[in-house]
Amino acid sequence: MNYSFFYGATNENVDTLRSLDIHHVPGVKLFMGSSTGNMLVDDAVTLRKIFETSPLLIMAHCEDTSIINKNIELFRKRYKGQNDFPVRYHSRIRSGEACYASSSFAVELAKQTGARLHVAHISTAQELELFEENLNVEEKRITAEAVIAHLMFSNEDYDRLGSKIKCNPSIKTIDDREALRDALSTGRIDVVATDHAPHLLREKEGGALRAMSGMPMIQFSLVSMLELSDQGYFPVERIVDLMCHNPARLFHIDRRGFIRKGYYADLVLVDPKANWKVIEGRYYTKCGWTPMDERTFKWRVRRTFINGKTAYSDGIMVDGIRGMELQFNP
Repeated sequence: MNYSFFYGATNENVDTLRSLDIHHVPGVKLFMGSSTGNMLVDDAVTLRKIFETSPLLIMAHCEDTSIINKNIELFRKRYKGQNDFPVRYHSRIRSGEACYASSSFAVELAKQTGARLHVAHISTAQELELFEENLNVEEKRITAEAVIAHLMFSNEDYDRLGSKIKCNPSIKTIDDREALRDALSTGRIDVVATDHAPHLLREKEGGALRAMSGMPMIQFSLVSMLELSDQGYFPVERIVDLMCHNPARLFHIDRRGFIRKGYYADLVLVDPKANWKVIEGRYYTKCGWTPMDERTFKWRVRRTFINGKTAYSDGIMVDGIRGMELQFNP
């Protein structure tokens, strides 16, 4: 696939932001809550400086670490000092309160500084109140993203799927999931992404603290959205906005995201009547598992073109086809 890399902000590298190549870097990734890795930015002065100086859009992962740590300590008291807890408590540790506290702070910083802000993987109904609806992406300074995991699962799935659906931010309630689905048609959510994180199954062992967070979701992103469209959440044309047009507009991607003369031919052909079941041998990820296992989809991807060349056709990955580095025209 085609690719690019965000610049990861830390507590120490703020002074390098002004020197970023705006034609090769899509944005600045900012972890305002601890997640996989060690890129947490938790210093208030540093955060404001990032918002004041970044020449590019800031894409923020928003969870309040102090609230998360407080919740962990409460569970340790309940479980008498244990270092891990059942994964179904993940959504109570990385809670809706933690998400809203951080997201609302990021939105306020963006309003105060005039920074362009994109809040990644919104997971709660409350956070949706922070974003405007019925506006085009080009009209907004502050935008929001949902990911497939939060659109397809709820906390009622933890008992069935366990740590396979553990991700950060956590999977929340059915009410949160329904609010996110509804927001896809109102414009409060501008982009749908995958937050693809293909950990090995051995890395997913454990509970709410020990199991790694994240899941492989790229293969099932489009068919999941088509399924939601069939269920009446939004017209099928809206999928193209959320997954193609708006990402290209938001990041000013050069000659991508539209079917136009002179643009790169990144295309997909789908079968609306495939009615296929996800089983081992029918998913394509080196980690060798998916939380979508045993699910039946009506739609199926039949062929994928990357830069005009067939990269996938009816279960066959074509050897030698590689993507290109994306370019940007802010």
